[in-house]
Amino acid sequence: MTSPPYSRVHDEVARRADGLWAVARALHADPETAFAEHRAAALLTGELERAGFEVRRNVADLPTAFTASSGHGRPAVALLLEYDALPGLGHACGHNLIAAAGLGAALVVDAVRDGAAGRVLAVGTPAEEGGGGKALQVRAGVFDDVDAALMFHPGVHDWARAPLTAQEQYRVAFHGRAAHPTGNPTEGVDALAALIELFNVLSALGRRLPEASHVQGIVTHGGTATNIVPDRAEGRFGLRAATTAALDELAARLRTSAQGVALATGTSVEVERASVRYEHFRDCEPLSERFAGHLSRAGITLTPPEPGVYLGSSDIGNVSGRVPAVHPFVAIMDSDGSDHTPEFAAAAASPRARRVLTAVVEALACTALDVLDDAGLRAEARSRHGDGPGLDAGG
Repeated sequence: MTSPPYSRVHDEVARRADGLWAVARALHADPETAFAEHRAAALLTGELERAGFEVRRNVADLPTAFTASSGHGRPAVALLLEYDALPGLGHACGHNLIAAAGLGAALVVDAVRDGAAGRVLAVGTPAEEGGGGKALQVRAGVFDDVDAALMFHPGVHDWARAPLTAQEQYRVAFHGRAAHPTGNPTEGVDALAALIELFNVLSALGRRLPEASHVQGIVTHGGTATNIVPDRAEGRFGLRAATTAALDELAARLRTSAQGVALATGTSVEVERASVRYEHFRDCEPLSERFAGHLSRAGITLTPPEPGVYLGSSDIGNVSGRVPAVHPFVAIMDSDGSDHTPEFAAAAASPRARRVLTAVVEALACTALDVLDDAGLRAEARSRHGDGPGLDAGG
């Protein structure tokens, strides 16, 4: 193991700080939603190509996904870039900062390594907000030859790891028989009544579910007219659970409940997954500790997440099921705020966000160098892969 050039990282980050902030501001001013991030992808790949990275576009058959590689072989570290925005809210999840941070860390690591063995990989990951770009990239093998995947997420807490649950959505469609509600009511089989009964069953089930598990549903089709017994009714149900294994159990309960309702009401039912499945996040503690230590030099102290608090789901969970990964939260506004709000979108372009971006780029770059230069750390990360606090190693 050679001594990582941390002082050179600091100087390189300082030299690039204005340019990285300009990238973050440009993305913020021009938000693009899931799988439509064409200008964002062009901006980021252009920066990487100018630095000499080998860029591959349309990765995993996704038009706005890319990889940019410098160096060859192993060890290899991936820096992840998110850049999709929220419809109507812009970068209210701060993905402009995630993209700029991943970009900056990749450029800095490449600049200070002077052609040393190994590979730096910047991975452009579209459609985190519901489309599951990373999950699709995992399936396509993008992370098969990577030793670790690193990213951060702006938030309202300074937490060393992300308490992110597993989640997926299901379409449930009941089929009955149409009839006139007064002319021939006994000939009708009310599909909407069956769907409503499923909501009732799931409400009762919800009182017995484990912590972090829940089902939230909406009616997407409930009939065409009030004087026709609906012969088709359809709902969409979002499922979340603390672990991927628990999500599988919850999905089985949904299917069993729907089939039971169909049997009781004389309808037939279809239950099918309607989204990409997001796995729960498995934190790699040795790498998270390195990141937190590097970030502390900027005066930002990361703590464990508050017990019992979950912050939604992300497709970084799928990556963490494949390779050791980190996903810390670093606050860009106070803890009484929330992401997915106009206030958070404004915070993602604030002076505080700029300070956080600079600090995070340095911490990510130093952690990436640790991965590349420290065989002992890589071995420990592999051995601890999947055993993060409160999570199962399976899924």
